[in-house]
Amino acid sequence: MRYWEYKTVKIEATGWFTGGQLDASEVDEQLNKLGMQGWEAITSAATNMGYGQTKYVVYTLKRECPAPISKVPPIQ
Repeated sequence: MRYWEYKTVKIEATGWFTGGQLDASEVDEQLNKLGMQGWEAITSAATNMGYGQTKYVVYTLKRECPAPISKVPPIQ
């Protein structure tokens, strides 16, 4: 059986009047650092602060782990 652990990373978009801008090089740097630790980005979602403006982009990452990280029984 394979086991996974998950991580959530929140990156703030800047710029009130422009609807929120991400610094692509900052995002690349953070995701590449996590990738070198075995994390894989599996989803991303932008949070809306109104009128279509983005406040944060939230990334979900996963990586395989050798054994369960909690005592919760696996879902069958």
